[in-house]
Amino acid sequence: MTSALVSIAALLALMAVGLPIAFAMLIVGFVGLIYVLGLAPAAALVAQTTLDAGQAYELSVVPLFILMGSLVARAGIADDLYVAANVWLGRFRGGLAMATIVACGLFSAMSGSSLATAATMAKVAMPPMKRHGYQDSIAAGSIAAGGTIGILIPPSVVMIVYGLLTETDIGKLFVAGIVPGLITIAGYMAAIWVTAVLKPGVAPRGEATSFVEKVAVLRRVWMFTLLLTVVIGGIYLGVFTPTESAGIGAFGAFLLAMARARLRPAMVLEILRDAAGITTMLFFVLIGALIYTAFLNIAGFSYWLSEAITGLGLTQLELIFILMAGYVVLGMFLESMSLIILTIPIVFPIVQAAGIDPIWFGVFVVVLTEVSLITPPVGMNIFVLRSVLPEVGFRTICAGLIPFYVADIIRILIFLFVPMTVMFLPTSMH
Repeated sequence: MTSALVSIAALLALMAVGLPIAFAMLIVGFVGLIYVLGLAPAAALVAQTTLDAGQAYELSVVPLFILMGSLVARAGIADDLYVAANVWLGRFRGGLAMATIVACGLFSAMSGSSLATAATMAKVAMPPMKRHGYQDSIAAGSIAAGGTIGILIPPSVVMIVYGLLTETDIGKLFVAGIVPGLITIAGYMAAIWVTAVLKPGVAPRGEATSFVEKVAVLRRVWMFTLLLTVVIGGIYLGVFTPTESAGIGAFGAFLLAMARARLRPAMVLEILRDAAGITTMLFFVLIGALIYTAFLNIAGFSYWLSEAITGLGLTQLELIFILMAGYVVLGMFLESMSLIILTIPIVFPIVQAAGIDPIWFGVFVVVLTEVSLITPPVGMNIFVLRSVLPEVGFRTICAGLIPFYVADIIRILIFLFVPMTVMFLPTSMH
């Protein structure tokens, strides 16, 4: 037990000095296994874990969805999504900011990355909002908050990692994220509308458009919408597995980019190189997490912690509130992937012992992780915006995020007290 506690301290120390979390977990896990098992058994376990991860068929979903996201991003879809959303919503108070939220939700559904969504939409949405007199705070806040949706609406790399670490059905996790994702978009739009009504000067109305213009603009996004429907609908209906869905999505994204004449040979090589680099990084992180988790299990830490928490006699709700507080605090200092990988091996056995559904908990943890992306002092989406929009100050972005924090509190309470908002679709899957 002492060795496990020392390993956690060592892991945090290595991360504090700047060592990537993948290598920190790998080193601490390997040294811990040597201490518990000896050098030869530890080396054999590490080698077998690495080999199994590299050969796992279900892990092929990772590079395929990453490739799909890269192709969609290069196809210029974000611009068309924003234009279409603006035509439909621009006439309302805060309509441009609402259009940003909708475009972020749709774009992130294919890119699967919150940071990529925030960076892309900052370039697309910020200039027109500034031209129409939007204050920097609400404009930047809507982009930062909208970017967080990328890890909730499927396909989501964070959900894939959670599913692999906990051996939870990835297809059901994807489907479980749909309704919460839509609730998130609706909540953020409501936050913008209320802010615009209370302070009319921060987000003025845009120009009204005719119904003919609204229908015409949909032609620019119908192929993207069809691809998204096929990828997610196929999983829900049981037509194909998440891995098959990823393959279809990547191929469809390639055809979409070709149809829009956005691909050149050099760009294809660049996309493949980027996808390979991201995939390699994620595999290192996953292998490190698996090795560190193996050490915690062999050292008995997971069992001890589960027994200790169970002995407190906490109700499920009390346990959830404790975990929620922990995630909010850790989310102030860790980025989303590190937060999931560092905590799930420790937390999940407790969740299992308490009888909490792993699919519901997976979505709930992703929602908490979303909040961490816009929570200072780290707030990765905030720093992404600062790098893309250097003229907008840190305090300005944080001030613009206040309405979205209120929306986050409300949606967390909805998911907590009305769990069927999360579980309805996965329980009805074929």
